[in-house]
Amino acid sequence: MIKINHKWLDVSQIQPGIPSKALELLQLLAGYATVFEYQSLEELNFEIQLRLRVMDAAISLDKSGAEFATLDESETNHRYWRLAKDGTFTLQPGIPPHLAIADIFQNGRLYAFECGTAIVVTFLRAIMDIIGPRNFDYLFSDLFLYDWHPPTNMALRVHRGTDYIPGDCVYFKNPEHNEKTPEWQGENAILLGKDLFFGHGIGITNSKGIIDELNDNRKLNASISAYLSNHIVSLDSSYYYDTVQPFPGRKEESYRLSSLPESIVAEIGSKLHVS
Repeated sequence: MIKINHKWLDVSQIQPGIPSKALELLQLLAGYATVFEYQSLEELNFEIQLRLRVMDAAISLDKSGAEFATLDESETNHRYWRLAKDGTFTLQPGIPPHLAIADIFQNGRLYAFECGTAIVVTFLRAIMDIIGPRNFDYLFSDLFLYDWHPPTNMALRVHRGTDYIPGDCVYFKNPEHNEKTPEWQGENAILLGKDLFFGHGIGITNSKGIIDELNDNRKLNASISAYLSNHIVSLDSSYYYDTVQPFPGRKEESYRLSSLPESIVAEIGSKLHVS
């Protein structure tokens, strides 16, 4: 369910004109029992746009050529990143954060990292795409990459449930993985659509594809299948919507997002109707 400024949003009468992916997100947000609250339609639209960019970034990372590797086998482009023995990536002196993130997608064949880092990289690319390079460099001036350790100013929502929305990071757990290969204890994946996921090292596939891959990497005589858990992580869109506003030198028109294209909003009692 969606609330806009404390009023319920009725999306049942939406007319053609909204792009199909955005409409799918709206309908999912409205259809769950979970309440998704926003101060304005503009803020809701920002959430949708950010999720779309997470999905685009995941697809781009899949195509980049970046490979899966354990922390101690990680690789990087040393022009942009310094790589520590523990697998931590830190910026080379003088390198703007947005260029270092962009290089992962442009020269992915030079990179190798595990799935936690892949999710962080995907989220960072989506943030950069929606707030722009200048604001991104301001927020992530001390950027580093290390497993599932979010850098400063990566604002996340973490909860448990089954209210999966494209753009979420979900977790497939492998309870009987081989202890000699801990990298197969589970798979972080970005939800791209109905039963479609991107998992770094596995690729873009459905839930069965990820579960089958994990099941092929269990301990001897394992009997418990891998499964999609109820652990959900997503970007906190409200943090970036609010943060972008006061930055010095910002051009107002650069960040003005249309509030649900081709739609008309009517306030009737305690509901907002979109048509």
